[in-house]
Amino acid sequence: MPVIEITSLTHPGVEVFHALTEAQLRQQKDNEWGLFIAESPKVIQVALNAGYHPIALLCEERHIKGDAAHIIAQCPEMPVYVGERPLLSQLTGYTLTRGVLCAMRRKALPSVAEICQEARRVVVIDNVVDTTNIGAIFRSAAALGIDGVLLTANSCDPLNRRAIRVSMGSVFLMPWTWLNEPVENLRDYGFRTAAMALTDKSISIDDPRLTKERRLAIVMGTEGDGLPEETITKADYVVRIPMSHQVDSLNVAAAAAVAFWELKAKD
Repeated sequence: MPVIEITSLTHPGVEVFHALTEAQLRQQKDNEWGLFIAESPKVIQVALNAGYHPIALLCEERHIKGDAAHIIAQCPEMPVYVGERPLLSQLTGYTLTRGVLCAMRRKALPSVAEICQEARRVVVIDNVVDTTNIGAIFRSAAALGIDGVLLTANSCDPLNRRAIRVSMGSVFLMPWTWLNEPVENLRDYGFRTAAMALTDKSISIDDPRLTKERRLAIVMGTEGDGLPEETITKADYVVRIPMSHQVDSLNVAAAAAVAFWELKAKD
């Protein structure tokens, strides 16, 4: 285990932590290194268990024999960079809330066909750009029986540092990929589509027809404007969540959790 103390922002080997700041990660679906940053020992462990390859670890020295010890023990050849918290915060561009960061290599993504092959319930995330919402949707999807996640190209990268953290590593557990074709094309894989939207023609989420569908794609829209009109028009179902107390809608992450639970496939 090579432990390397860093004393400046230009120390050789820490370029990935310096370059991939939170702002850059939020805007990039990929980067020239093909890497992402996982934060906290618990999340890093989930990534390791899922087969992601670690490149380097960055932490305060006290974590070497503390929170990060079991991570380091599993990766004896991984360089471990240590430094004082102010320097690490300056290096990365944000405060290390959990004290440990790991640069890891991305995997090749599956195709849409591969995700849909055995799935009964998938979620389509359309133009959701908030990292917290992406992370929360992935966590709910993993917990509530969704088989795969498809994201339109204008959505946030699930391997954004904050999205990973909010998901508690669920992004590493769920099959996901980018959807670069119209949502209605999912019919080619045997799916009916359910667009979550408030319209005059929407049906209640507890409509029994929905859970009887063998294969259903649940389509969730952006936080502000919702789904594009074309997506709603071409959907097999337009679905609403009944509201009370003059509340007209839920945050997309909350709505997704309700939808995943209510629309689980019946055996």
